[in-house]
Amino acid sequence: MSEQKAVEGVIEGAEPGAEGVTERVSEEREQAAGAAVGAEAGVGQEPVPPAARAARVSRPLRGALRWAAALAVFAVFGASTAYGVTRLERTDVPGLATAPDGRWDYPQLVRPPLPEGRPAPFASSNKATAHYADLRALVLPAPRGATADKTLAVSHGWVRTGTFLDEYPLKDDRELLGGVFRDRGLRHIAARGWTTPDGTRTRIYLLQFDTGLVAGEVQQEEFAGYDHAPRTLRGAPGTELDGQFPDSWQLPNVTHYAYDEPRPYGAEQVRQAYLLAGDVIGLVVQSRKGGAHAVPFQQTVALQAELLG
Repeated sequence: MSEQKAVEGVIEGAEPGAEGVTERVSEEREQAAGAAVGAEAGVGQEPVPPAARAARVSRPLRGALRWAAALAVFAVFGASTAYGVTRLERTDVPGLATAPDGRWDYPQLVRPPLPEGRPAPFASSNKATAHYADLRALVLPAPRGATADKTLAVSHGWVRTGTFLDEYPLKDDRELLGGVFRDRGLRHIAARGWTTPDGTRTRIYLLQFDTGLVAGEVQQEEFAGYDHAPRTLRGAPGTELDGQFPDSWQLPNVTHYAYDEPRPYGAEQVRQAYLLAGDVIGLVVQSRKGGAHAVPFQQTVALQAELLG
C-alpha cells in the first residue's frame, strides 16, 4: 500500500498546477462546443482557438507521459532497493539475519603499504616470497572490547625469541628450537596478545626468515604434524588434529595446521594453529578455562591468514 500511495503521489504531482490545466481544458471544450452549436444554428462559425486544439491533442499524450514517469520511478526504486540489499551484510537484511554464533567484532583489516619498488609476497617477481611490509603491521589486531596482554604489549611490537620459546614447557623443545632459529637465520618475531571478556586468552606470533624456502623447511621439520602437533604447548599435554576447522578456509598461498586439545582438559582448553605464508611462520594460540570455543578460534586463524596472504 505504501508503494501504491507513493506512486499515486508521483503521478498526481508529476505536473505542477495540473488542476488549473484541467479547468482551462474544460473551458476551451465548452467554447468549442458553443462554436459548433452556433454553426449548426446558422450563426457565423468562428475558428477553434489553437490552444483548445492543442489541449485536445496533448491530453492523451500527457497521460501517457505520466504513466511512463510512474513506471520509471518504480524501476529506479526497484533497482536501488536491489542494489542496497546486495551491499548489506547478511545480518543486516531482515529475514536473512543469522543468530549470533560467537564471532568476535574485529576492526576492518587493512594491509600495510609496501616499500616503494618492493613486490607483494606472492607476486611472480618475488622469488623469495618475502613479506617486505612491516611485519608488526601484519599481526592481527585485537577485537573490540579485548584487553591487551601485557607480556606481549610492547611499544616497538617485537618480542624476544625467549618469549616465543616460553610457550613450550619442555626444556628440550626450547633448546632445540632455539638452535634451529639461530642456524636458519630467524630475523625477528612480531607478536600480539589479548583477553576477551569471556576469559579467552589469545596469543599470536609471526616468525620471519630470510626466504620462503627456509621458512617452509622449518615449518615442516619442527611444527607440522599429521594427526597431532609435534611439540606440546603449555597447558596442552596432548593434541589432536582439529577436525572442526573448515577446509574451505584454506587460502591459496597460506597453509594452516590446526590442533585441538582432547578431553579431558586441564585447567584450560588450548587450541593452536601454525601458519606458513612465504617467509613467515605464524602461531595462533587460544586458551580458556572450561573450554575454548571453536568459532572465534577459526575466525582468528582465518583473518590472520588473510593478512599474510
